[in-house]
Amino acid sequence: MEKRFGAVTDILENIPLFSTLDPAEREAICSHTITKSYPRNTIIINEGDTTQSLYIILEGKVKVFLSDSGGKEVTINMQGPGEYFGELALLDESPRSASIMTMEPSKFAIISKDDFDKVLTNNPTIALKLIRELTGRIRHLTENVKNLALLDVYGRVARTLLDLAEESDEPGVLVIRQKLTHQEIANMVGASREMVSRILKDLTLGGYIRVEGRQITIRHKLPPGW
Repeated sequence: MEKRFGAVTDILENIPLFSTLDPAEREAICSHTITKSYPRNTIIINEGDTTQSLYIILEGKVKVFLSDSGGKEVTINMQGPGEYFGELALLDESPRSASIMTMEPSKFAIISKDDFDKVLTNNPTIALKLIRELTGRIRHLTENVKNLALLDVYGRVARTLLDLAEESDEPGVLVIRQKLTHQEIANMVGASREMVSRILKDLTLGGYIRVEGRQITIRHKLPPGW
C-alpha cells in the first residue's frame, strides 16, 4: 500500500467530477486518499461486497462485470485512467452491484465513504455532476439491454466494435486501441468465443477489418448483416 499526494491532486483537477474544487479542497481530499497498485486479473470488488469506498483509476484498465455461480460472465463496461467506480455503494450503502477486475497492471486512488460524504456536503455541485454521470451510465446500460434483446450476435459484435473504435490518422479508418481477446468481446456481447471468432474472421476476409495482435482496425463501413 502506498500514499501519494501531488500526483493524485493533479489527476483530480482533470476529472470533471472534481474539477470545480479549489486546490485546497482537492488537497484535503488527497490527504485522506490511499493509492494502491494491483497486477493484471486482480478482483478489486466482488459483486455483493459491503465495502464502501470510491476508486479513481490512476493507471491501467478495469472491466465491470456480472457473473453467475457457473462462472458465466457478462461485461457491462470497461474503464481507464480518470474514470471511477464504487460510487453507488457510497450513495445507498447497499452491497456492490457488480464485480471489478483489472485488465492490466493498475493503480487506484481510494477515498472512504466518510471523506466522500464530506466532499458532497461541502460541494453540492459535485453531487449534481455525480447524478448526471450516473444518468449517463444508466442510459448506456439501457442501450446495452436493447442491443442484447433486439440485435443478433453479429449486430451486437458490430455495435460493440463501433462503440470502442476511435478515429485514426488515416481518413475514414477507425481503430480500437484497447487490446481485447475474443473471449472479452464475447463477454461484452453475450455470445460464445467461437461465434465471435468466426464473425471477426469473416470481417477480416471481407476486408472490413484488420486484426494485428489484439488491435482491431476498421477499414470500411461494416456490413448491415452477416
